[in-house]
Amino acid sequence: MFFKLDGKRVVLAGGGEPSLWKAELLSAAGARVEVYSESFAEGFRELASSPPSGQLELKARRWTPEDLVSAAMAVGAFSDDGEAAQFASAARAAGVPVNVVDRPAFCDFQFGAIVNRSPLVVGISTDGAAPVFGQAIRSLIEGLLPVSFKRWAEAARSLRGEGDRLGDTMEKKRRFWQRFTDLALRNADRGPTSAELEQLTGDISEEATRHPVVIIDIGPGGAEALTLGAVRALRGADDIFFDEDVPAAVTEFARREARRYPIASGRENSQSVATDMVTAAAKGGRLVRIRTCVAPEASAEPDEAGALRAAGLSVVVLLPGHAP
Repeated sequence: MFFKLDGKRVVLAGGGEPSLWKAELLSAAGARVEVYSESFAEGFRELASSPPSGQLELKARRWTPEDLVSAAMAVGAFSDDGEAAQFASAARAAGVPVNVVDRPAFCDFQFGAIVNRSPLVVGISTDGAAPVFGQAIRSLIEGLLPVSFKRWAEAARSLRGEGDRLGDTMEKKRRFWQRFTDLALRNADRGPTSAELEQLTGDISEEATRHPVVIIDIGPGGAEALTLGAVRALRGADDIFFDEDVPAAVTEFARREARRYPIASGRENSQSVATDMVTAAAKGGRLVRIRTCVAPEASAEPDEAGALRAAGLSVVVLLPGHAP
């Protein structure tokens, strides 16, 4: 979950260094932060004079339950479990979600490590168990997500207001966002150009949006042996036909709303499967077929691919990669 804190009041109890980090984070999210403490660590007054985004006000006194009324969020940093429990109890009595720094037992939510390409934000949580490990995972993901993704996310937010220009049905809108995403991933080293965005929002014929059926053959490596192209096809699929013995870790790459069709083991029903896929493909969505193969010769195309091509569909077969 991501809280929208822009312009909202957040109560922060405690003036130590852990509170300073939270004050900076909350202010960067646009919150109006009120910090209650009888003393403040070095850096608080400088932060209050120039907060990153929102407002920050220092209250030189201990917090009271009345301070929590109508707050959007409550955060406390205490060395004493007794005061931590009082703060959490008072926040809940006021109907305010609460976090107590380094005290998971008193928390309604946790602050995860984040990769910030705002408005694209990735959150990593260890449920308070291993914050340093979460930070290490964040570093790995930061290396995978170029800073230019921020520009693609900003463009997407701007395009959200285009309404029917992106398609007059939910299906057409989703196809638009699939084209947008494909373009972004192909050009991850830069942001979008105005000409590219204009072309995306222009009229595109049904023929131009027709996608090939993607057949993914997987070997003993399972999900670890999937190629990048196979993962991308699964994430964009509308309909997925898969052998019953395909590992769940493979199909989990697909969107939750993708329609799934398990297929009983045995090759004698390949013609029936092909007929069902032709019917599904006629709806205009992206179709993926996942097959298991245990030997190199099993990767050869069976009758399914031929039947699909005979029905006028383009077919792409992705062979298994190698497990690391």
